[in-house]
Amino acid sequence: MPRGPSGGRERRVVDAGEPAVASASRPSLVDGAERALRNWLAPGRYRPGDRLPPEHEVAAMLGVSRGTLRSALQRLEESSEIVRRQGSGTFVGRMAVPTAFGERLERLEPYSSVAARRGLELCSDDLKIEHRAVGGEAGEALGLEPDAKATAVSRTLLAGGSPVAVMFDVVHPAIQLPAEDRLRSALERGQMVLDVLIAAGVPVTFARTRVMPALLTPRERAGKLLGIRRTTAGLELEELIFAGRDDRVAYSRDLFAPGGIEVMVMRSLDSPTPARVAGNRGGRRASAANGAPPAAPRRAARGENR
Repeated sequence: MPRGPSGGRERRVVDAGEPAVASASRPSLVDGAERALRNWLAPGRYRPGDRLPPEHEVAAMLGVSRGTLRSALQRLEESSEIVRRQGSGTFVGRMAVPTAFGERLERLEPYSSVAARRGLELCSDDLKIEHRAVGGEAGEALGLEPDAKATAVSRTLLAGGSPVAVMFDVVHPAIQLPAEDRLRSALERGQMVLDVLIAAGVPVTFARTRVMPALLTPRERAGKLLGIRRTTAGLELEELIFAGRDDRVAYSRDLFAPGGIEVMVMRSLDSPTPARVAGNRGGRRASAANGAPPAAPRRAARGENR
């Protein structure tokens, strides 16, 4: 099918009682689907490497057939805006440096959810669960005395079999955690402490996160756990999780290897679904570009020029 000067495909539209005319200015369904997908992805709801919903779900959101959707996705794939992997799904593209996680600081989300969107399998190694004194740093963060006893968890997080972070968490003693065997099983499967808190019914509301540079060396324990071969820069996230208005429930320090995480702050109007492309069965189409309602049908006037 020929392409117009702007790169979009031209279509011939035939209406009952009217001669066929070339309508380069009227976009095809594929053009509309392509534009709607770009508008949907642009605000940052999905990040590079995230997995998109299945094709049948996206097609239903857009109101187009799967064939039309696939043609639109093909265009996005050609421009590297998405990546399609056989048997795995469709992923957001244009990732300059691959990272295991992309952390948007304005949204509190377990790393397990991020990994699931990216098609990564998480697990924990060197897992230790202890009931011990919290110490000065965690005690100050949680509003506890240094000798107060609480559950502490340390582990190495693996994504796709490769170590990406060394994690340390302390949960406030007022929080009722699952039995240790259940807690261990959840963490070994790659669940985060935040996952455990949510599953336990803790009304988590927000977290205060501090991002710090870190130096990793092959001689230190963290460097050895992360497979560091020479001194390099890493990233450390210190986080305090709150429930309700200001109840402190958990404190963590996570040390990420190079390429383990990409931290960003994005502010946008978050649209839950892309704009629909298809209109009613009569052939009128909703505008995928700006959400405007379809134009009213024109009536032919006899004996008049308008």
